[in-house]
Amino acid sequence: MRGVVVAAFGRHYEVRPIGDDGSPDFSATPLRCDPRGKKSVYACGDEVEIESSSNDQGVITALAPRRNLLWRSDAFRQKLIAANLSCIAIVVATEPGFSTLLISRCIAAAEHQNLRPVIVLNKIDLAERRAAARTQLTPFAALGYRIVELSAIEGATALMTELTGERSILVGQSGMGKSTLVNALVPHANAATREISSALDSGKHTTTHARLYGLPAGGWLIDSPGLQAFGLAHLSAEELAQSFIELRPLLGRCRFRDCHHDAEPGCALREAVNENRIDRQRFEHYQSIRDEIENAGRQARGW
Repeated sequence: MRGVVVAAFGRHYEVRPIGDDGSPDFSATPLRCDPRGKKSVYACGDEVEIESSSNDQGVITALAPRRNLLWRSDAFRQKLIAANLSCIAIVVATEPGFSTLLISRCIAAAEHQNLRPVIVLNKIDLAERRAAARTQLTPFAALGYRIVELSAIEGATALMTELTGERSILVGQSGMGKSTLVNALVPHANAATREISSALDSGKHTTTHARLYGLPAGGWLIDSPGLQAFGLAHLSAEELAQSFIELRPLLGRCRFRDCHHDAEPGCALREAVNENRIDRQRFEHYQSIRDEIENAGRQARGW
């Protein structure tokens, strides 16, 4: 039987059969599956071959080729997030405070895997924080990235329009309202929600594993645990630069072929930053992630 991984709990997975339309059959009974052998290399959204061992249990025997894979890594570890996506919805909110560097990381991961990024500004009903949040998102809007504003407690129609028919995932820091969004998008989801920890200006983790839900009008959506970090150590320096769309037209135009885009004369990228053709904060994000990738490479080699 071929199925789709709809939830991942470490080495244990929930799998639903694939329906005639190629999507998980949510009317069928899910199977609790373990991988065959010691390796656990599956992600939510993966298409797998399974053998049933009982009415509600099975064994994963093979992995179908992936269209793409979203994952994060540092020098020593990697974490599979989701597979076979078409869209990534990056959820931020007017409160608590959010990291624009994390948004750049998520967008870089999306661009690397040819996924369409959508930025969701939640809790827009909190008017006193709205202007500041919009200002933070201005560099991304200027690049043409879609920004959807909403209040999840009042509904998610605007986002539903973006996600219907897509294979999407919600990502973001804890406390941004992802679980409330899931409840608004998928009424039967009953995702757990909690209050924000105002003392830490961050949310309490409510989702502890990735889970895939069917959307009422077609497509599916994965809710993922809150992120505080999104390492991209698996990208090369060249892949990272290509993942910043504003840098692409300038790559290869520096005076020196091996330009590091720091202090070298004739750097086309820094020249564009100084002339305000590239947003300075976005360029700093690129430099920060690049340095992290290079440091992770040195650590992995034992330097």
